[in-house]
Amino acid sequence: MSHSLIRHLSREYQAASIDVFASKALQPIYKQMLETNEIINNPFGHGQLRLRDRWRTAQTIKSNRYDVVYILPNSIKSALVPFLSDIPHRVGYTGESRFGLLNHRRTLNKIQHPLLVDQYLQLAGETQSDGLALRENPKLRVNKEDFERTLRKFNINAEIPYVCLCPGAEYGPAKRWPKEHFAALAQKLRTHHLSSVTLGSNPDVDIGAAIHQLSHESTENLTGMTTLEEAVHLVSGAKCVITNDSGLMHIAAALNTPLVALFGSSSPTYTPPLSDNAKILTLSLGCSPCFQRTCPLGHTKCLTEITTDSVLTEVLAVVGKNINQ
Repeated sequence: MSHSLIRHLSREYQAASIDVFASKALQPIYKQMLETNEIINNPFGHGQLRLRDRWRTAQTIKSNRYDVVYILPNSIKSALVPFLSDIPHRVGYTGESRFGLLNHRRTLNKIQHPLLVDQYLQLAGETQSDGLALRENPKLRVNKEDFERTLRKFNINAEIPYVCLCPGAEYGPAKRWPKEHFAALAQKLRTHHLSSVTLGSNPDVDIGAAIHQLSHESTENLTGMTTLEEAVHLVSGAKCVITNDSGLMHIAAALNTPLVALFGSSSPTYTPPLSDNAKILTLSLGCSPCFQRTCPLGHTKCLTEITTDSVLTEVLAVVGKNINQ
């Protein structure tokens, strides 16, 4: 979701070099962006202060003599390294009262800019006369040789159309379509001569294994087995991706892979897949979006009542358009 800002900065300042300070988990994604130069490792986990380590990191960054830094998170901690690095122009939203740490403060108008991607873009002051963002959607590219190498590694036949199932969502179970639904979908897809590849990170391993078992082994379970780069390669070649509101959803959108996105506790008006090839399924119940990790009412009907058949209908419509591409 930061790629729209990066694309804008690259276009606006063509002679500039754009570096990204990112966690190890996100670095493979930034490396796929043509506009980025160096990816600097951000070793600080969520909630970690480690002030002495932040000062040391800042001294390393200071040697690069940056002109401007755009600070996307709104926390005080995220503004410390840029401040300690003596970067002259530090741009961000005031957030957690960061008055002394930022010297170019923006005021966030969530009503005018409800999408997170547009909130990031507004840090660069990129607006039309009506206040709407001039957004370029995120865009990732996959090298053909890399894609084919990944297919060979996991013994996936490129001649057989496949879909990707992405059952994880790191935030919590209130964002996850039930594994039983994913399993039933995989079985139904099999009857339509479509194979299923289940993708996810290490925390999703148990979910992937359960889907594989419940579907009577109708899926190729690769959860926890791929690198992030390999997951990107596989998503790029899928005829469709069925996904919760997750990082893989945004990757599929940036690759322009057709996808069906399932929203429950989160909101498609805040973090939607930024792609014309995306179909969003949400029930818009009165209790959602609650933005909670677990359902406060204990039933998660916002997801459990999205039926397998309704998802299958959307997938078959998408695949029918793309099966010969």
